[in-house]
Amino acid sequence: MEKYIIPEIIRKFEFKSYGHALEILSESFGGEWLEVQKCLQAFKLSIEDVKKAGGNESPVPKKFDDVLYPWGWREIRISGDLVVKKYPRRKEQRRGYFSNECFETETIVGYIDGHNIDFLKNRVAFDLEWNSKDQTFDRDLLAMRTYFDCGLIDVGIIVTRSEELNEIFRELGILQKYGASTTWMGKLITRLDSRRNGGCPILAIGIKKECIEK
Repeated sequence: MEKYIIPEIIRKFEFKSYGHALEILSESFGGEWLEVQKCLQAFKLSIEDVKKAGGNESPVPKKFDDVLYPWGWREIRISGDLVVKKYPRRKEQRRGYFSNECFETETIVGYIDGHNIDFLKNRVAFDLEWNSKDQTFDRDLLAMRTYFDCGLIDVGIIVTRSEELNEIFRELGILQKYGASTTWMGKLITRLDSRRNGGCPILAIGIKKECIEK
């Protein structure tokens, strides 16, 4: 794993690769992966940052926006209708031979809808979950799985908190703000181990305590 990751960020983050995600990023999306690594290199948390637990008040997502948006990463939401075409069998042919023209078309509006991803560039998806309800991971993985099944992405990245940050939260007396049912690596890994990502390769990245400037 070390040969695919800048040494400095191995100390600051933990990495779990599913479906050869790390290899795919390194070999097929070197430019995008380098940008993500540079973003992780630049990432720092202050004590004030971690005291703000989450939601719209957290400064953490903006730290990623400020780095990735100038490089062309964008938040994306997809919506799609399913068009079903029914083709009759040719009268003069035996079973298994069908007309080139459909006799009926049915459209299921909103068959795919409401799936959004924090950042997308080329065929790489990136989501950040600092301190949301852990069910948010189900939404994220379903979105990436849907993008993958639709042929829109080849790999996904999800960044969240490492368990070891609890040591810092406990020292600061704010552990109650970061409950066990919020987004952290343990909740994400459980879902990835049970293949909630379907066939979509996922690289899970955990923010470690080395990211915090004391």
